[in-house]
Amino acid sequence: MNSVAVIGLGYTGLPLAREACRAGLKVVGIDENPAVTDALMSGRSHLPDVTDSDLTAMLAAGFRASTDVSLLAETSVAVICVPTPLGGTGRPDLSHVRRAATALGDHLKPGSLLVLESTSFPGTTDDVVRRAVEQASGLTAGTDFSLAFSPERIDPGNETFGVRNTPRVVGGYTPRCTAVAAEFFRKLCDEVVEAASAREAELAKLLENTYRSVNIALVNELAVTARALGVNVWDAIDCARTKPFGFQSFRPGPGVGGHCIPVDPAYLTHWARDAGAPLRLAELAQEVNAEMPAHVARRAEDLLRHAGKPIRSAKILLIGITYKPNSPDLRATPATPLLRLLRKAGAHVTYHDPLIDAWSPDGERVERTTDVLSAATTADLTILLQDHHTIPVDQLPAHSPLLLDTRGRLRGTGAHQL
Repeated sequence: MNSVAVIGLGYTGLPLAREACRAGLKVVGIDENPAVTDALMSGRSHLPDVTDSDLTAMLAAGFRASTDVSLLAETSVAVICVPTPLGGTGRPDLSHVRRAATALGDHLKPGSLLVLESTSFPGTTDDVVRRAVEQASGLTAGTDFSLAFSPERIDPGNETFGVRNTPRVVGGYTPRCTAVAAEFFRKLCDEVVEAASAREAELAKLLENTYRSVNIALVNELAVTARALGVNVWDAIDCARTKPFGFQSFRPGPGVGGHCIPVDPAYLTHWARDAGAPLRLAELAQEVNAEMPAHVARRAEDLLRHAGKPIRSAKILLIGITYKPNSPDLRATPATPLLRLLRKAGAHVTYHDPLIDAWSPDGERVERTTDVLSAATTADLTILLQDHHTIPVDQLPAHSPLLLDTRGRLRGTGAHQL
């Protein structure tokens, strides 16, 4: 198992390929986008978590990036790291997984190991992937090749935990498949946790992120209710977090973003509902979190109204538009639905984010300002959505005549809270 193919070179696949190179394995990366593979072969990384210097080291170690799926025939291990988005109806879209599995089947060698990392509902590995590979290859999972699921645990922007020091969960189609996959990942990871099967490993990944979704929804809903009742939710959370057991602190915000929280729980809830056992709490959490941009828009309209300014034609400045702090990741950022709501209400919206040079939701470019304090001074309303370290957050109250803080960073100032 010294040659590895990583299919999908995004936030999950490229860090995995880097770790495999560091482990001394021969690595080929496959991606459908030639712009991605061409850039990688030229030494240019498209991800902030994998630097150009990282890529230089990978190329020196023999890493190749290509759109040519025939290269899969040269490897003994293949890891699928392709996107698992939601379709237009909000249901799981496994088209990328099916294409990758079929391509693998066309080039699969007996004795190979195939691992799915892309997040999906229980049964995807055993049913969807296995059937596609077996049909394309004529080989049998568990007999002619090993098949397993090992969920990605990538946290973009996290400088402490990466592929090597984050425990790796592995579950196989058969116990023997689990053992083979665990042996491979011990080359890349300090700790490997063996699940009972692929289905438990798949559910574990969804549980991790649904747990976060539910708890974020709880504090988001509390923030809305506490405001209506005149209670400071931030102070309540600070008090509760002093308990040394039985409580984990989550913080309210303008909504959730990325792949994990907006998307992963939907894979769990759709799977459960299709099985006739809906997860009502998880579904409700999705609804609560999805409603937060609308809550921020209502707060904006109310604040402007009390200041004697209608939201129509108001100048609104959004500060920090990525979904998480200190990361340039715009995937499913709540800033996008908030922008749409504010524009629909007739507001003129600009943004400041030192990590994002251009922002064009729905194909319409949003005006960017680089001097945040000057822009806050002239805006009718400034909304702090994300508090990157490079933003002078603490100086905003002295410059903005009307400021909405959705992160609880400016309590005790003239800023209005979520």
